[in-house]
Amino acid sequence: MSPPEPAYKRVLLKLSGEALMGDQSYGIDPAVATRIARDIADIQGMGVETAIVIGGGNIFRGVAASARGMDRATADYMGMLATVINAMALQDALEKEGVFTRVLSAIEMKEVCEPFIRRRAMRHLEKGRVVIFAAGTGNPYFSTDTAAALRAMEIKAEAILKATRVEGIYDADPEQVPDARFFSAISYREVLSQNLKVMDATAISLCMDNGMPIVVFNMNRAGNIKRVVLGERVGSKVTPA
Repeated sequence: MSPPEPAYKRVLLKLSGEALMGDQSYGIDPAVATRIARDIADIQGMGVETAIVIGGGNIFRGVAASARGMDRATADYMGMLATVINAMALQDALEKEGVFTRVLSAIEMKEVCEPFIRRRAMRHLEKGRVVIFAAGTGNPYFSTDTAAALRAMEIKAEAILKATRVEGIYDADPEQVPDARFFSAISYREVLSQNLKVMDATAISLCMDNGMPIVVFNMNRAGNIKRVVLGERVGSKVTPA
């Protein structure tokens, strides 16, 4: 019996920096990075071309530093550098699982990673390598959510897989509100009008304008990435209607 066909051939996985912390209050838990890498290796082994955008909130959060008086552009650049650290940690974990991986940074630092060049990124994906996009968009005032939406369009991904700590999209934080309403499917406009914290408004608008589906799912359940890629009903899906 042949293995099931994936529903998506090329995806962009959006990870928060906090996803790498595990139960720690700061930094990177190598065991968590290894678990994530194994899940990614599973879908890579199915022939799914995988790109990743990772945040930096486990090391430095630009918006928070800006709120405490630091210049916003400076704080955002520092946050971008934090994402490069996370990208290198995830690259290391993936390569220990035997997955060829390239880090492409929007801020050039050729000693540690490649510069982001769209055609180069596409070529890496076609050759079966995981591509990790670091340093956000390379511009301050834009979140890594927006970077994920932008890169997904640029590489012609079929969906954005947004990894979270909860089962999907709710009308309130389910960790704080036990009876929060769960949405298995929701439109971009509903996300914006209800101000749901799926991704920031810029990212949602960009996805809406380009018809990019977003699947929001619980990253902490092993195998969930594979289930999403196979088209199983996991988490919440954001679509035009």
